[in-house]
Amino acid sequence: MNKTIIAALIAGTAATTAYAAPEKYTLDSSHSQIVFNYNHLGFSTTYGMYSGFEGEIMFDAEAPADSSVTVSFPTASLYTGWDERTAHFLTADFFDAEAAPEISFKSTAIEVTGEKTGNITGDLTINGVTKPITLEATMTQMGDHPMAGKPWVGFEATTTVVRSDFDMGQYAPYVSDEVKVFISIEAMKAE
Repeated sequence: MNKTIIAALIAGTAATTAYAAPEKYTLDSSHSQIVFNYNHLGFSTTYGMYSGFEGEIMFDAEAPADSSVTVSFPTASLYTGWDERTAHFLTADFFDAEAAPEISFKSTAIEVTGEKTGNITGDLTINGVTKPITLEATMTQMGDHPMAGKPWVGFEATTTVVRSDFDMGQYAPYVSDEVKVFISIEAMKAE
C-alpha cells in the first residue's frame, strides 16, 4: 500500500511539473529601456538611460510566481544626453565601466500582488557589487504582436537604488544618494 501512495505522489508531482512549465520570452532590445533620475544639488532632476539591452523572461502565465527574469547590458552603453557627464559617470567615481563592464539583474522571487502586478525581488550587480532590490512590476499587455504575428508581453517596473550601496556615493548627499529607476520592456516568445 505504501508503494501505491508513493507512486501516486510521484505521478502527481510529475503531472504538475509537466503542466506548469514557464515559457521563454526574449527582450525586444529596440523597445526596452531603463531610465533613472536623481536630484542635482536641489536645483534640478537629471536623467540617464540604458536601452538596447538583452535578457529573458521565463514566464508562467498560469503561475506568475514561478516566473523568472534575467537581464544584462554593457555598463558603457549609458546615455545621459551630455557627453562629459556620460564620460564622468563611466569612471571609477561612479559606474567604473572599465573594471565592471556589465550590469545585471537576476530575479530570486516573485510575489503576485494583483491581477497584473507583482514584486520581483532579485540580485542587482552594478560596479562589481551585488545587492538585493525589489521591482514593483505591472504587466502592461500580453497577446499577439500585430506586426510580428507572435506572442508578445510588456511590463513596466519601478524601484529606488541607493548609489552608495554600490560604491557609487560620490557627492552624496548633495547629489541624491537615492536614484529612482523606471523600466519599460517588451519581450517576444522565443522560438
